[in-house]
Amino acid sequence: MFQKDRFVDDCKAAVGEGQRAVRELMLEAVADPSGIIAELGEPTKASVYPLHHADDLTVINFVWAPCMTLLPHNHKMFAVIGIYSGREDNMFWRQLEADGGAGPHIEAAGAESMGPGQVATLGPDIIHSVANPITKLTSAIHVYGADFFNPPEPRSQWDHETLTEQPWDMEHTRAVFRTAEARYNAGLAAGAADI
Repeated sequence: MFQKDRFVDDCKAAVGEGQRAVRELMLEAVADPSGIIAELGEPTKASVYPLHHADDLTVINFVWAPCMTLLPHNHKMFAVIGIYSGREDNMFWRQLEADGGAGPHIEAAGAESMGPGQVATLGPDIIHSVANPITKLTSAIHVYGADFFNPPEPRSQWDHETLTEQPWDMEHTRAVFRTAEARYNAGLAAGAADI
């Protein structure tokens, strides 16, 4: 049975061994999605819920609103993502050199769609964007091999429309979650059948 404190303690012990060790813990955790929900509660609101935050390890419970997307970004640290409810679509991007004065930009390079019980591992240089393609909340535990909120190396995000690079902005990320949550609540208030 999943226990938040034990999972965090196990991740603290495993982070020094690297991403593979953390992935094994995540696979075990998300093999029992109902156990995670029993421990963390039924997801009811889109947001970023930190479970542990330190220089060498961050554990976050992400809850994605229906049909929300997060712009392309990198982490500059390894990430292990485990889905325990809903669906998460990841689009992967590759960075291109400056082109005719436009500056560095990215292009699509692949995609992965994950559901409950599935785990993704991302190296420190991976660029991805995230979408919840369904009309229900999606929940995932993310484990990062450093301080997600105060990264040791500068991170980047890329504009959805122009695909140009910008400095990563956690406040922008929080605003995306707030806006998506407001849209979700407006749909519930309007009596949307599938939301």
